Amino acid sequence: MSKEDFKNFIKTKPELSNYVNNGEMTWQKFYELYDLYGEDEKVWSQYQSKKENRKITDIIGNIDVDSLQKHIENAQKALSFFTELSTKDSVSDSLSETPNIDRPITKFFGD
Repeated sequence: MSKEDFKNFIKTKPELSNYVNNGEMTWQKFYELYDLYGEDEKVWSQYQSKKENRKITDIIGNIDVDSLQKHIENAQKALSFFTELSTKDSVSDSLSETPNIDRPITKFFGD
């Protein structure tokens, strides 16, 4: 396995750079793993799952629950407002329609 192959592999796994930046691993250790196992997913999956778990906990940890509740309440109010508008329009449309009464042609308004 050449260094160029390793560089190309690293480009497909950008999450590995986080381990190097955090000091948990070095590029040398990653290269040795790559040299021994190649691109075997069993070896590299442990580094991907940690990254994904960290992302999820970071996202959940940064959520402001009170703000989220306010946004949900605002969305519910907006939906109920639009529902009221659409039902009022359909009711007013049905009331504004004049019934179709057949009149004889010879009958006028004053008759």
